[in-house]
Amino acid sequence: MEYFPLFLNLKKKRILIIGGGEVAKRKVFLLLRSGALIQIIAKNICMDLNKLVLQKKIEWISTIFHEKYLKKVFLVISATNDNVLNSKISNLSTKNFLFVNIVDDKSKCSFIFPSIIDRNPVIISLTSSGYSPVLLKLIREKIESIIPFQIGKVVNFAKKWREKIKFYFKKTYLVRIFWEKVFNSIFLNQILIGQKERAFITFKDIIKKSKCQTGEIFIVGSGPGDPGLLTLRALQVIQQADIVLYDSLVGYQVLELARRDSKKFCVGKRYLGKHFSQKKINDLLIKFASKGNKVVRLKGGDPFIFGRGGEELEKIVSSKIPFQIIPGITAAVGIAAYTGIPLTHRKFSKGVIFIHGNDYDRNIFSFLKSKNIAYTIVIYMVKMNALNISNDLIKKKISLDIPVAIISQGTTSHQTVKISCIKNFPDFCSSIHTPILLIIGDVVNFYRKCNWFNLNMSNKIFKKNNSYFSLFYRS
Repeated sequence: MEYFPLFLNLKKKRILIIGGGEVAKRKVFLLLRSGALIQIIAKNICMDLNKLVLQKKIEWISTIFHEKYLKKVFLVISATNDNVLNSKISNLSTKNFLFVNIVDDKSKCSFIFPSIIDRNPVIISLTSSGYSPVLLKLIREKIESIIPFQIGKVVNFAKKWREKIKFYFKKTYLVRIFWEKVFNSIFLNQILIGQKERAFITFKDIIKKSKCQTGEIFIVGSGPGDPGLLTLRALQVIQQADIVLYDSLVGYQVLELARRDSKKFCVGKRYLGKHFSQKKINDLLIKFASKGNKVVRLKGGDPFIFGRGGEELEKIVSSKIPFQIIPGITAAVGIAAYTGIPLTHRKFSKGVIFIHGNDYDRNIFSFLKSKNIAYTIVIYMVKMNALNISNDLIKKKISLDIPVAIISQGTTSHQTVKISCIKNFPDFCSSIHTPILLIIGDVVNFYRKCNWFNLNMSNKIFKKNNSYFSLFYRS
């Protein structure tokens, strides 16, 4: 984080601006909206600033800058084209422990002005840290288009009722749940279009129905790794959660999407590592939801494909706690796409079979009747039983020429792909990081000509801070 965002209360705070031209004028008009007391130092000032001086809305205190003018001011802004003077102002402001902005010279600034979306009292500020104003403009246009101009009316209504609602519900999480219901109801639209009486009726009705609050459980699939593969619904639910119980395979980028005040507990199962029993996980889900919390059970991939979502669902249903299920992209589908390998193909594969390597059954390949495999075989968590799987396929007299893709940490910036054969893939599995996915079948040959993700990663395209996806996820 190059700049830390802060919102400052500038009411009746003295702001010193050096310069009297068009740039200084823009800063003055912006700061006046915040109720700041503006002092100007400049040899000459433009007509609009002169009008403000005559109207006593700003104060023109001097034509020459001196250090004494830094006393009792809150912020300093220099909008001149005099580099020597700008350097002097920057150094003296820093010496006097003042925030300073030198317009168009980041190296001399201790703060910069963001791009502002003003829906008072809703204020949204954006910055590209000064590196890409054009991109920032495009982002701002997107946000402007989805924020109603009348949203301030909604906030002012909430401001009026905030303390009363806190007193009525007592507990913080019940207050938050109440406001979520309000803002997700027809109330919001009624306020925006000016139907105040109807909005108040809706508001009172929600108060009555919210007094007896029960919790809710969401079983959510987070996808195979890249946060950009989260569904929109999964994102919404994660951001609303009070409690997040997450698996070890859920990446930190996904966890960062949750509210800062939410409580997060890792309940993952790791082979030969820390182990949470399924019973304990089930009990935690019921315990937290019974206290009125919105609980998210966050799983890698899809909850219902080797995710034990079915076992947890049975327990939730028997407890009679409200629940929802948000599917995710399972590892096989996501990782195959990120390697350019089609899991099915009219010429090479009639279907696909999913197998879990940790729960490997040595009779599982009984369906294979010839040396050529008519289906694509995908094996999750293959490392522990890689040698057994290879030996059993060889015993079935499967062609040793059938290609195998060994994919480590798929869809992330650390994705590694090795192409091997039935006999040799266990050697690769022992030398690369988990989680590992195995794809077996003639469709693997597509990797060499259709791979796109690793090609981009090897060229270091978008690979900043190990976040290939970051440019795309927010769009």
